[in-house]
Amino acid sequence: MRNKNNKHLGIEIDPELHYKLHYISKYYGRSANGEILYLIRQAIKAFEQSEGEIEIPQAPQEN
Repeated sequence: MRNKNNKHLGIEIDPELHYKLHYISKYYGRSANGEILYLIRQAIKAFEQSEGEIEIPQAPQEN
């Protein structure tokens, strides 16, 4: 079941890219969604290693 605290991201991709994504994700034993999350995490990790950690702003606390 979907975690309601998570953000949803919808994207459009062409059929060839879609096929190749599913091919690669199946090869690695992941879902297409899992493969996308893996690739995003790898890109963020590489960015932070070269440019420094991305700080996440704190949300104001409600009283």
